[in-house]
Amino acid sequence: MTTTSVPTDAPTGPTPTRPMPLPTPRGPLGEALLRLLTGASADADDLHAALAAVVAHPPGSWLEDDDVQLALLCLYELHYRGLEGVDDAWEWDVDLLTVRATLERHVEDELRDRVPVPDCADRTRTGVAARLFRLTEEDDSPSLSRYVARRATDEQLREVLVQKSVYQLKEADPHTWAVPRLGGRAKAALVEIQADEYGGGDPERMHHALFASSMRGLGLDDTYGRYVDHVPAATLASTNVMSLLGLHRRLRGAVVGHLAAFEMTSSLPNRLYGNGLRRLGHDDEATTWYFDEHVAADAVHEQIAARDLAGNLAEEEPALVDDVLWGAAVCLAVEGWVGARTIARWDAGESSLRLAL
Repeated sequence: MTTTSVPTDAPTGPTPTRPMPLPTPRGPLGEALLRLLTGASADADDLHAALAAVVAHPPGSWLEDDDVQLALLCLYELHYRGLEGVDDAWEWDVDLLTVRATLERHVEDELRDRVPVPDCADRTRTGVAARLFRLTEEDDSPSLSRYVARRATDEQLREVLVQKSVYQLKEADPHTWAVPRLGGRAKAALVEIQADEYGGGDPERMHHALFASSMRGLGLDDTYGRYVDHVPAATLASTNVMSLLGLHRRLRGAVVGHLAAFEMTSSLPNRLYGNGLRRLGHDDEATTWYFDEHVAADAVHEQIAARDLAGNLAEEEPALVDDVLWGAAVCLAVEGWVGARTIARWDAGESSLRLAL
């Protein structure tokens, strides 16, 4: 495992596992869902009616609709840490699974319309790995990390951590769903990567715990799910897409590709985020540890992810090659949309958040 040295003022003791606070609904679908989950509604009729209304009059983008993405986030959260005050028995409720499947179908259809499968002539282990490296190198999305390193204000830096917290405080969990769905060398490679993400057995080194330390260093609340109400639909979608790919066995190739691209585009951006923190005076080790850790760890992970994980899966299950490449392209596209939106809001003199901090 590749790690940096432990800061002398590092956090001590594991972070308690608590459910996500109930978010505020963003439309009739989310309102009906949360009323059902909290017992304010006796049956699922209102939820099904709200879903039918959305399907009958679909949003311009399922990926960018606040009501849809918040509802999906809540439905997925039942499979993670749960929702505050909500009975865990809802996780496998048939009505909720039906609603989730309908929303997932429309989200996946939109993703497939907007993100084509990259071409790949050489579909061998080495050929797929090489195509992934080329795919990430050719990505021309606006660089949020470069903006933070060079231009972001202290307030904008805090907004970045708030946006990232929706995923980073459960970092690695969506991709971990793939572990029991793989075998052989691909499974071993995935476990190697995920073991690092979870601190190699040390709870203080778990990456979500390091990110929580960075949040505290900037005066932010590191409570799991604390800022869900603050972030736009695009940010929720970036996390929801990971859950969509991770929770479906048929999409195991895509979640592998997503993780590969995620790791392959992590080391340099985290170096730039760390530079931005230091430029703005946030240079204590406990605050920068998360970003410094990823500079070293993800430089190794990108090789494992491309060659040992994605490449080996392509060799072991050749029918999944297109899914692997598509999952990588989805990762780059969705993260690119979030970054572009954030930078556009800042350039317009506006906050990237829905609610002010």
